[in-house]
Amino acid sequence: MGVPIPIRGPLAVPFRIFGVTQSKMNPNICTICERAFRRVQKHQHVTAIVTILFADIRGYTRLSERMDPVELSEIVSVFQGQCAQAIWAHNGIVNKQMGDGLMAIFNFPIKIEQHAEMAMTAALDIQRRCKAALAALAARFSATPDKLGIGVGIHSGQVEIGEFSTVRSDFTAIGGTVNMAARLESQAAAGEILVSSESAALAPGLVTKSTRSLALKGIEHPVLAHVLIAGG
Repeated sequence: MGVPIPIRGPLAVPFRIFGVTQSKMNPNICTICERAFRRVQKHQHVTAIVTILFADIRGYTRLSERMDPVELSEIVSVFQGQCAQAIWAHNGIVNKQMGDGLMAIFNFPIKIEQHAEMAMTAALDIQRRCKAALAALAARFSATPDKLGIGVGIHSGQVEIGEFSTVRSDFTAIGGTVNMAARLESQAAAGEILVSSESAALAPGLVTKSTRSLALKGIEHPVLAHVLIAGG
C-alpha cells in the first residue's frame, strides 16, 4: 500500500487492464488498497483512532410521502454526490451510503494526523455544497419545501474496523464512537453540524462557543455538543 499507483491519465491504462482502478470509497486511492485491506480483514479486525461523520437529509421521510419517486431519487443523488466530493477533498472515505444518509471515516485507511479537523472542514463543505445544489432542485420541484437541509454529526475515538458479515465482503467500523456520531447527527437541525467534545478538542481552531447539552438515546449522561453552521 506504500507503492504509488497511477490512477489517472495514460500511465493508469496498464493497471486498468488488471482491474486496478479508482476506489469507490475515495478516488484518490486505488482498488489495490481495498483488496490488500480486505485480505487482512479475513483474519483479524483492526483497532483504530478515527473520526466518524454521519450526514442525513432532514425531513426525508415526510418528503418521500409527497414527492414523485424520480424527483426524490434526483435529490438523493445530488446529496450523495455533493457529500462524497466534500469528503474525498479532505481525504476521508465514504464507507456507507444509506439512501438519504451516509457514513464517512477519516484516518483509515488514509492516515491523516488532523483527522478531526479534516472531518469538520468536510462537514462545512458538505453544508455549503448541498445548500446551493438542493436549493436549485427545490426551485424546480413544486413538492419540495423552500429549503432542503442537511444535518451532520461528528465524533472521534476508537473503533473496531473489519468485515463483520459472512455474507458480504465489505468492511466498516463499529463501536461506541460510531454510535455517538450517529446519535449526534440525529439531533442536528437542517444546516447544523454537531461536534462532540472529543472531536472539538482535536480541532480547537474550528469550534465555536455555541454548545448544546443533549440527551441521546442509549447514552446515560447528557452530552455537550459544539454547534457549527456553515458561514456562521
